[in-house]
Amino acid sequence: MAQTHPLPPVTTVTRGGGGGGDCPPGDEENIQKMSLIWLQVGQCGNQIGQEWWQILSSNVAEADRFPYFSRDGLINAICVDSEPKVIRKLRQQVKNGYFRDNNIIVGRRGRGKNWAYGYHGNSTGAEKNLLERTMEAFRKEVERRDCYSGTVILHSLCGGTGAGLGSRLCEEIRDTYPAGYILSVTGAPHDTGDSPLQHYNSLLCLAWMQRFCDGVLLFQNDEVMKRVASLVEKKTFTASGLQPSVSLSSMNAHIASCLAGLLCPVYSLKTKSSVSIGLEPWELIRSLCPMSTMKFLHTSHVSRRGAPSWDKVTSSVVQSVPRADPHGRLHHSLSVLAVARNSQDYSFLLSRDSVLMKLRQAYRCVSWNPSPVYCWTDPLNIVDPSCHSLTVCANHSSAADLMSGVLCKARTMYNAGAYLHWYRRYGCEDDHFQMSFEILNSLVDEYRGLGVP
Repeated sequence: MAQTHPLPPVTTVTRGGGGGGDCPPGDEENIQKMSLIWLQVGQCGNQIGQEWWQILSSNVAEADRFPYFSRDGLINAICVDSEPKVIRKLRQQVKNGYFRDNNIIVGRRGRGKNWAYGYHGNSTGAEKNLLERTMEAFRKEVERRDCYSGTVILHSLCGGTGAGLGSRLCEEIRDTYPAGYILSVTGAPHDTGDSPLQHYNSLLCLAWMQRFCDGVLLFQNDEVMKRVASLVEKKTFTASGLQPSVSLSSMNAHIASCLAGLLCPVYSLKTKSSVSIGLEPWELIRSLCPMSTMKFLHTSHVSRRGAPSWDKVTSSVVQSVPRADPHGRLHHSLSVLAVARNSQDYSFLLSRDSVLMKLRQAYRCVSWNPSPVYCWTDPLNIVDPSCHSLTVCANHSSAADLMSGVLCKARTMYNAGAYLHWYRRYGCEDDHFQMSFEILNSLVDEYRGLGVP
């Protein structure tokens, strides 16, 4: 079993019960600098980051910006890619926010969709310093804070930069700043068609996430595409009457909306003076990942206009929850978090008990967890103030389906010796693969054992 990082202690700041202490008197001004660092790695990570920062820079109130923006108004993000094209577009598209120039880390050539190339890097030239430059920028961001609380890293499982360099950065940050949390926002590739190396890259990256992250928000491209297609189908059709195709941008926008539902400031976690200190990512980990061996999270998000009918919204959420694996085994959840945001005055509270009971049943929460469902509320929906939204995140055994598929396909390729020379060329040895196979096999067994009494 791979070693995992124990969760650091959390001081929960709440209003109206449900947590630990309050902000110390007189510290409201200084505590605004107790914020996290956002780290966007590779094409996928920076494209999701682009949608995320467009939401944050346009819609979040000034009082709620400090966990995500520095005192000088610059965005708390480090953007890393081995090619400049995506980051150049990111800086152009985020109109109302500015990135620190020293936090833009770009190389001159890609990583060939090869985990080993991304992880170990190039041994010559300017490319050699991509990791060092990123960690230097990270160190300076940590030093700008009164208290470093953790990192949210956005990346993919299958790209050479996102998977390989993303894995290496998680390892370096864990070793250098062991007390901070690491929350990964990970894009998983389509089941087929992204790259012939995607199964190796996913295998190695998932193993590194299990070893060095505290929580992983896992977004599978096939599931995201299906969800976005269902939303588009309800809104519009092409001239021929056929459902329009789903764009990569709309998929990234959906993931960013899920992140906004989960990680934007909520009333439940603000201080008595209504200051947000950015506890949301860390309280999410504390609530959903009580066991360090299981940390992969499934997210569903629904937004509706008009007067809120929370029972209907909940029914829409649970429709997208995977019910069983390909062999018919029912899925279960270790824990569930529901975040309700709406433009009405606390209307969710009237339906709260019935909604949480429906979620507990639909997600099949394990019987041995006495308090498996958590709930946060906020009176505003920053993505669209005219809508009410429900975002549900669960430590759900459907993660084992993805891992089983990756294990099967990667093992078949590995036994045939396919493409292994491309990995050995950059220092990835058989031990890396064997360790990753063992970690994922153990993880699949853990998740499939959730429903066993």
